[in-house]
Amino acid sequence: MCRYLPFLLFVLSCTGNRIQEKNVFRYNQADGIATLDPAFAKNQPVMWTSRHLYNTLVEVDDSLKLVPGLAQKWWISEDGKSYRFLLQKGVCFHDDPVFPDGRGREMKADDVVYSLNRILDKKVASPGAWIFNGRVDTLNPFMAVNDSVFELRLLRPFPPVLGILSMAYCSIVAREAVEKYGKDFRRHPCGTGPFMLKQWAEGQTMILHRNPRYYERDQDGHPLPYLSAIKISFFTNKATEFMEFRQGRLDFVNDIEASFKDEILTKTGSLRKEWEGRILLKKQPYLNTEYLGILFDPENEWVKASPLRLKKVRQAMSHAIDRKKMMMYLRNSIGTAATAGFIPAGMPGFDSAKVKGYGYDPDRARALLKEAGYHPDSSGVITLKTIPIYAELGAFVARQLEEIGMNVAVETMQRATLLEQIANSRALFFRGNWIADYPDGENYLSVFYSRNPAPPNYTRYKNAEFDRLYEKALVTTNDSERFRLYQQMDQLVMDDAPVIPLWYDMAIHLVAPGITGFAPNALNLLELRKTRKRD
Repeated sequence: MCRYLPFLLFVLSCTGNRIQEKNVFRYNQADGIATLDPAFAKNQPVMWTSRHLYNTLVEVDDSLKLVPGLAQKWWISEDGKSYRFLLQKGVCFHDDPVFPDGRGREMKADDVVYSLNRILDKKVASPGAWIFNGRVDTLNPFMAVNDSVFELRLLRPFPPVLGILSMAYCSIVAREAVEKYGKDFRRHPCGTGPFMLKQWAEGQTMILHRNPRYYERDQDGHPLPYLSAIKISFFTNKATEFMEFRQGRLDFVNDIEASFKDEILTKTGSLRKEWEGRILLKKQPYLNTEYLGILFDPENEWVKASPLRLKKVRQAMSHAIDRKKMMMYLRNSIGTAATAGFIPAGMPGFDSAKVKGYGYDPDRARALLKEAGYHPDSSGVITLKTIPIYAELGAFVARQLEEIGMNVAVETMQRATLLEQIANSRALFFRGNWIADYPDGENYLSVFYSRNPAPPNYTRYKNAEFDRLYEKALVTTNDSERFRLYQQMDQLVMDDAPVIPLWYDMAIHLVAPGITGFAPNALNLLELRKTRKRD
């Protein structure tokens, strides 16, 4: 039987269109929310709401360690190909009309099987199917041993699979709700999470209420979550969002719009004095590497005709960029200059002493260009392709490369156009970024595995030694040894220079006074179960 927590006095009450807000956490999603179906959680807004509405077997804590979620504990077979999970007891789905008497039933192992199979179902067409493709057993990947034990079977060992199970795609859903609502399940979510959907006026407001039957408790035995509700607005203009925050109508802002970052932050990334005491600044390493990509495919006719085909030219470009200056003047020191590898700071196994990238050294850059036989008059103009919000960054990079004698032009275009050109090998030099899907360095190194298409291998990088080490790492269960292999691969990529890492990102939040138990993490997940709000 499911535990039933006494229903707390609800402090979010609606009278017409007016909402009395107390103990309600309010934030904005400028990009909107397309769906509440976690099988389509391919972007941050949907990932955040999935975290409110659903649970996964395994979770990532603030230190990026994998901890129990809906699974109390798990066991891994000796051959590394089978994972068994013991499920938590007393976990119930949200109350919903699909259940008898509208009361959510207890979650069982069959629900896990159904939810994960749904990701692979071609009829569903989940963009998350890649997380299991080529990794799980093709005949019977998911099995309910009994109501309380779930088993995952792999084709071959793959240690990062636990991190994959923490992704929003792997949220556990109620089969009854999916089958009843069909495509409209996107508006009728039914999970086991700490909050439940109460109201959604698309493009205007979304309100989530506290789940009074949620299974988790804090260390003192108090039921979670502490908040009574979450209210999400959808202002598309970031200036409007910031104004709402300044006037006390939002409780936090994710990231700072470039147009007003200088108003809030000093060049060293601290809060300006006039804002001290009025807002809280929260910063945390964010598993996102911002980089410049260079098409590597030697069979491509454009590559054959470009000086970027030469390793020393690519290495010269990496030495030409003053990342520390770039961080201070373009980013207000939000993030860390990327002078190590492609795997970012904050990722388990990151070690800048073992992976050496490129420091600012224009003299060395000029020497490398000379050794490569590069001459600007015969090499033509190199075009850096990016999107409008990175135009200033593009101009900075172009100036830096011009200082070592390279001719560079910046071309801006819409994101969809740029992605299409990159995916079809029509962008020789482009700005990109890679955000971690799960907290394992393999996720970053998959970007360079030659057997991977684009995405993720946008540069078409190919190195036989890299591929050998990558395949070895996939069957290495010892973390220390796997991290050593990751570092060797990362160094190979740095030496070949198909990418120029610029900075390792930082999650930055502006938080209203009175909000406690709220902290960013390296995946920039919005965790509100233990958040409190004082009057």
